[in-house]
Amino acid sequence: MARTMKAVKLPSNEFAFLNCVLVRPDDFPESERIEHLSIHSSGRDSVITIARSSQMRSGEFALGDTQRKWAAISVEQNYQVKPYKFTAGQFLQSVTFEVTFHLPSKITQEPYDTDKMSVEFRNQFPVMALAKGQDLIFNFQSKPNLKLTVKALVAIDLDAAMDGKSKKVSEPTNGVGVGSPNMEVYFEKAERSVVNLTGKAVGKVNRTNIFNPEWNFQKMGIGGLDAEFSTIFRRAFASRVLPPDLIDMLGSKHVRGILLYGPPGTGKTLIARQIGKMLNAREPQIVSGPSILDKYVGESEANIRKLFAAAEEEEKRLGRNSGLHIIIFDEIDAICKQRGSAAGSTGVHDTIVNQLLAKMDGVDQLNNILVIGMTNRRDMIDDALLRPGRMEVQMEISLPDEFGRSQILNIHMSKMKENNKLAADVDVKELAALTKNFSGAEIEGLVRAAQSTAINRLVKAAAKVEVDPDAADKLMVTREDFINALNTDIKPAFGLNEEVLESYIGGGIINWDPAIEAILETGNRVIQSAKQVDSKGINTSILLLEGPPNSGKTALAAQICKNSNFPFIKVCTPHEMIGYTETGKCAAIKKIFDDAYKSELSCILVDDLEGLMDYAPVGPRFSNLVMQALRSLLNKNPPKNRKLLVVCTTSSTNMLEELGMAQLFRKRIRVPCIATGKQLVNVLSNLDTFTSEELQKIEKKVSGIKVWVGIKKLLYLVNIAAQVDQSQRADVMLEELEEEEHFLK
Repeated sequence: MARTMKAVKLPSNEFAFLNCVLVRPDDFPESERIEHLSIHSSGRDSVITIARSSQMRSGEFALGDTQRKWAAISVEQNYQVKPYKFTAGQFLQSVTFEVTFHLPSKITQEPYDTDKMSVEFRNQFPVMALAKGQDLIFNFQSKPNLKLTVKALVAIDLDAAMDGKSKKVSEPTNGVGVGSPNMEVYFEKAERSVVNLTGKAVGKVNRTNIFNPEWNFQKMGIGGLDAEFSTIFRRAFASRVLPPDLIDMLGSKHVRGILLYGPPGTGKTLIARQIGKMLNAREPQIVSGPSILDKYVGESEANIRKLFAAAEEEEKRLGRNSGLHIIIFDEIDAICKQRGSAAGSTGVHDTIVNQLLAKMDGVDQLNNILVIGMTNRRDMIDDALLRPGRMEVQMEISLPDEFGRSQILNIHMSKMKENNKLAADVDVKELAALTKNFSGAEIEGLVRAAQSTAINRLVKAAAKVEVDPDAADKLMVTREDFINALNTDIKPAFGLNEEVLESYIGGGIINWDPAIEAILETGNRVIQSAKQVDSKGINTSILLLEGPPNSGKTALAAQICKNSNFPFIKVCTPHEMIGYTETGKCAAIKKIFDDAYKSELSCILVDDLEGLMDYAPVGPRFSNLVMQALRSLLNKNPPKNRKLLVVCTTSSTNMLEELGMAQLFRKRIRVPCIATGKQLVNVLSNLDTFTSEELQKIEKKVSGIKVWVGIKKLLYLVNIAAQVDQSQRADVMLEELEEEEHFLK
């Protein structure tokens, strides 16, 4: 039952350390088992544990200054006071305090062992009533007084526990709870406090909640990277979720660096930005690698130090309670090149790398940082930055697979679906299958291109630009818009060299002899072999087409590459490397192979091997650098889950034998020249140049005569004959063959 009592000052300052409401024993006898009082003031009730003293007068209660301020109680005023009984949902499992010094004159740098403080607190206050925001005075081992502020309370439902159910952990009922001798007690350094806390009981309760509760993977606009996010979480964040004392028991340290690398447009920067939103961390610092550089001596290194300054200050002030600081370096290869690689430079890049290495894992280690670097050129990064303890988590963000492309398409089409602007004939699965080797950025560009096509139907650009007044209702993005964008607007950077292949094949392959069909069939078998995983882990299939000049090797090789239908097909030819130095040619060839490794299935046509190696039979001479580069790249096995088909052509088999390269090719096919008159007529009959009478005339002339001419040369002669009148074409054709000495009589 409530009663009116007057608030007074404590009879002695020693009672302040009890953190209780002091009353006379006669007012609340111990026999009545009243241990806590509820005092009503300023429209709220404050629950405080009772302490009894005969120095008090009946009808009065006393509180220390700290407790009076928290409960909003003034001395010499009357208040409604009544006993308070705790229910099952108010027994505390744990409490977290913010710690600072009570008296400024008593500040010290001596460490406070939180494990011992936890034991001492439970001994001094075994059944203390506690509420969030409540202030207490704590005298620990006769050291200067500490001020504790209740930061968090966790209660356990005893009824559920006694019934054998899972223990439901939550805030106590009415926001107030009562402690017990077995309660877990944790301490955190208060903001701007200089108290030095050590031990395992520092800030354990709320440390596990490092993830933003409002974070949603789908809403972040990231698709096709589920496996990558899973790996990043396992390596970089799992240890930050676990209690610090468990991490101490393992002797483990948090990962402080992540390197994201891969082709442009695959989502590296997007991932880095969303990691910052995913975590309850400070606002990420996003810096471009080149922006670190400065023309003044020492300023570049100072820019690196500034990035870590806030984390260093907070680490000193809050210790293990410091929040996570994320630093994101875009284009990190601009500042972290291999030290000593820039000949003749001032060494600025080297000192920047040294400064970054020292900040990440130097003498004074920071445990509250996460550095995320992004690059398209992992090979340029200094090796010291990639070792464990620095950027030890290295994640390749590669081109998305078909399922990933479906996710990305759905993300970028979501607004159109919500507003009913996407036609029913648009099939996401179909588009995902058609966008092989598209990066995430290219898929986004494809959606924009389709939208622009749809918009263009409603806009007329003549003398004046006219917009359909009903555009908002008529606008609809259809399948035809996407197909048009695929065919005309957006081409993947890591896609097919269709124009080059078509230029090699020309009007198509002429099957002038069963040998040509056999070559294509063999090529198809090699393609199927390239798609299978070798039992010994060899995932490179190398096919060599060898034969005389003009025999059609390049056209057949291009047709085999086209038949593979691989999502990545590139052509490596000496025509595109005219004027290159030897090192420049090696770099260009290596880039083609490196790009091929980024696709699950890739095909490379290496045309004219002797031309690539600058081979000349006089001397003989060749480029040893290019030869060694080709030998190394053809011998190299692609990365895991990558398969590569290489189709090469050469007109100089002897050159390969002399240079010891012949054994590199797992399958060799000889491409013949046209050797008989019948084969020659077969070629001409597949063309529209000659009439049947002319073909009969040519066949009669070449019947029984041996011929030795390449298909490419023959087609050139046919083109010359096609320039004259129809009546003279057969004669001109025969004359050209005789002049070129292609008849072997």
